[in-house]
Amino acid sequence: MTPVHRFDPTILREYDIRGIVGETLTVGDAYAIGRAFGTAVRRGGGKTVCVGYDGRLTSPELEGAVAEGLRACGLAVWRVGLGPTPMLYYAATTLGSDAGIMVTGSHNPPDHNGFKMMVGRAAFYGPAIQELGRIALAGAYEDGPLGDVVDHSVSDSYVDRLRAALTDGGAFGRALTVAWDAGNGAAGRVLSELVHRLPGRHILLNETVDGRFPAHHPDPTIEANLAQLQAAVIAERCDFGVAFDGDGDRIGGVDNQGRILWADQLMILYARNVLKSQPAATIIADVKSSQLLFNEISRAGGRPLMWRTGHSLIKSKMAETGAPLAGEMSGHIFFGAPYYGYDDGLYAAVRLVGILSQEGRTLSQIRDEWPPVVNTPEVRFPCSDTQKFTVIEEITKRLRTEGAIINDIDGVRVQTADGWWLLRASNTQAILVARCEAGSAVGLERLKIAVNRALQDVGHTPPIW
Repeated sequence: MTPVHRFDPTILREYDIRGIVGETLTVGDAYAIGRAFGTAVRRGGGKTVCVGYDGRLTSPELEGAVAEGLRACGLAVWRVGLGPTPMLYYAATTLGSDAGIMVTGSHNPPDHNGFKMMVGRAAFYGPAIQELGRIALAGAYEDGPLGDVVDHSVSDSYVDRLRAALTDGGAFGRALTVAWDAGNGAAGRVLSELVHRLPGRHILLNETVDGRFPAHHPDPTIEANLAQLQAAVIAERCDFGVAFDGDGDRIGGVDNQGRILWADQLMILYARNVLKSQPAATIIADVKSSQLLFNEISRAGGRPLMWRTGHSLIKSKMAETGAPLAGEMSGHIFFGAPYYGYDDGLYAAVRLVGILSQEGRTLSQIRDEWPPVVNTPEVRFPCSDTQKFTVIEEITKRLRTEGAIINDIDGVRVQTADGWWLLRASNTQAILVARCEAGSAVGLERLKIAVNRALQDVGHTPPIW
């Protein structure tokens, strides 16, 4: 009889599987994940799965275990090896495998790890991930003769495709000086090869893959993690700088004056570029993104679509609508044709090189033309899983009664004369998330007060801003 397996309930998340290695996530779990995911692939008619892994110290062992689980289901395993998550997506897409699974802890601390999955060209998330737990608990696995294991090195062709992004947005112009911070993450090897094939001068930071992340935490959405990049841009007189997260699917930016550009600001540049060749196209951004982005999409002749936060949700909406571009404030940027529709920080970075090569202005000059806004970062504060959605529902109901202008596609986003504020429940943690944006510092303070009052009205403690 096939043994059953019970996962720690905290590791099966909305968009991926993630846990602390040795505590909530074990090698045994990895094998069971391979069996359960392989079963789902087999039941869908699949025969082949691409497998890759990031640079964390625990990733090779977990990759070996998940591959054995897949083989036990009778699936052929195509091993892509060490690299960023988008290289796994690239392999699955171009090799034509039926599914893909990436061993990665993304931007989380070194003792964390996990798995991101795809079936066909679509993200594997939500109820599908929860079903893996039920399959494992029942021991209801598909069986078959052990599948073959084949090594497929795609890094050279992936780098070639990334280099081609220089002209995906139009003819290449002038050569630039760029600083690149891989954060000791999985993008480092590919990045080292890539910059040798790009015109211009390139300064590499933390390109050595090291799962201990000795330089800084690999999360480009946290300002402190960009300090080294900012200093390098100033010291080397760069045109701009880019940083990646631990598995290379997210991007952050720094202009030539060393000022940070968050992903929703970078999206303005991408949207303008895409709309030149695809006028009136739909451009998607998540509910946390700046109103400036949505306004600039409209100004450039596009159709802005605000959607729910979550890279799997954005990716699915992009496929549904045929949008050529989508992005999240968290740094996930998705390009459709001539690319493949998945989030790839390296591709987004090379597209930015191409876009800025065509400009007669510096990045800081472009940025300074945008209407000024002031905003808070994402502020996260505790709220139990049993109450977080109820709190948002009660606040939304009260605001409707008051006649507020709201968007409730994901939490509640409230438009006022000062700007907007957002409250939403995290899909993956026992927290609420708040963010505000205004045209002035005084307006921003009024928005913070409005958020606090809305929470207090339903008996919840407001965040510390």
